Amino acid sequence: MKTLDFIEEIHGSNPDSAIIWLHGLGADGFDFKPIVQQLELPDDMSVHFVFPHAPVQPVTLNQGMSMRSWYDIYKLSIDAKEDETGINESMLALEALISSKFSHLESHKILLAGFSQGGALAFHTLLHGSLEFGGLIALSTYLPLRDKLAQAKRIPKHKIFMAHGIHDEILPIYIAELAKEVLSNAGIKTEWHSYPMAHQLCMDEIKDIRAYILKCFSS
Repeated sequence: MKTLDFIEEIHGSNPDSAIIWLHGLGADGFDFKPIVQQLELPDDMSVHFVFPHAPVQPVTLNQGMSMRSWYDIYKLSIDAKEDETGINESMLALEALISSKFSHLESHKILLAGFSQGGALAFHTLLHGSLEFGGLIALSTYLPLRDKLAQAKRIPKHKIFMAHGIHDEILPIYIAELAKEVLSNAGIKTEWHSYPMAHQLCMDEIKDIRAYILKCFSS
């Protein structure tokens, strides 16, 4: 099994909740470390953030160049073949990391978050993994292995936070809208947001993420 390296940041002291945040293709855990300050969480809230680094591996989409990637990507299209083995391997590695660090926390006190490819892995882990979570923040991403959704181990009780840029040229917004529709048809609720941006985050989005986190951890 893969072992994931990571960085971590703690907001407050004696954290009683955790957020595991997954970066996109070619980035690393440092990519989203600034989000801890940008969220401006209340001083009396204590959250342990973990930002794992994807393993370095060849990516077919980028002419076989090696980079940090949660799994191989063959091409960017709605009907492209997917690296199911790689997705599942990264899911198991992610679950091992979470179990080793946060076995003392109840499942509703742990959120998954992910951007782009990291969001896809977060989706898969929430729906098909062995662990339960208190919420999911899926940013500028898609639902991998859509045809496997009927085999999902659980239907989340909570709404999934989904956000996407209207001007995203890397993962066009219709890909996320399709994911939302597929999830809805399976009885999975989403909290949908769109913003006038490209493949990125914006401050209005961060404010909405903050509100979602506060709502999840107050329940």
